[in-house]
Amino acid sequence: MAIDTLRRFFLPCFTPSTNHKQPTTTPSKKQRLSTSLRHTTTTTKTASPSSSTSSSSAATTISTTAPPRPSKSMVIGTIFGNRRGHVWFCVQHDRLTPKPSLLLELPLSTNNLVREMRNGLVRIALECCTSSDNPAFSNCPLRSVPLWTAFCNGRKNGFATRRRAGDRVRTILQTMQCVTVGAGVIPSGFGSGSEELMYMRANFEHVVGNADSESFHLINPDESTGQELSVFLLRSRLGVNR
Repeated sequence: MAIDTLRRFFLPCFTPSTNHKQPTTTPSKKQRLSTSLRHTTTTTKTASPSSSTSSSSAATTISTTAPPRPSKSMVIGTIFGNRRGHVWFCVQHDRLTPKPSLLLELPLSTNNLVREMRNGLVRIALECCTSSDNPAFSNCPLRSVPLWTAFCNGRKNGFATRRRAGDRVRTILQTMQCVTVGAGVIPSGFGSGSEELMYMRANFEHVVGNADSESFHLINPDESTGQELSVFLLRSRLGVNR
């Protein structure tokens, strides 16, 4: 029953005429015409470099002021936790490597997350605020921030914490090495007491906007257009010189 629930709600899971009447005046007219053409040609050639320079300057200005494009990559995201415990969010670039590149403990319980996914899309925003009074984490890598204010679908839920992968987490990830995409339950023994461990594993699109924003977006295996789950890392600066 637990596996069916997870599968259901976790994974529903870019030419001119000539004048013959006046032959005597024809040469002078032709001469004036040729002179006029030469004058026009000279003017045109003189003006061309200027216009080219203007176009080049405009193109240079546009390319200089254009904002940088965000970088995108694919990562493996795993969400796991005991039924009544906190949800953990793990990011790996290689599923065979038990050491994750990012490990966060979220203030949401597994049951609450399942309930939110039943209602539709889930947006988890983790925000870190820095100010002139507390600039300790203003210039460090975004993933090095140890504490985040967590919001789920616009509601504040508490604080998320960056964790180091201990023996328990590494054992869990080694157990799921053969799983590329899926959801299920791991028998008791990995959590506190005799509680079973619920998990969801899928591909996520990792988007780096700038030094103060990153996001992870679940890619549904059924190729549907809507994304069911997204996690955002945001750093706001209040009075801190960049």
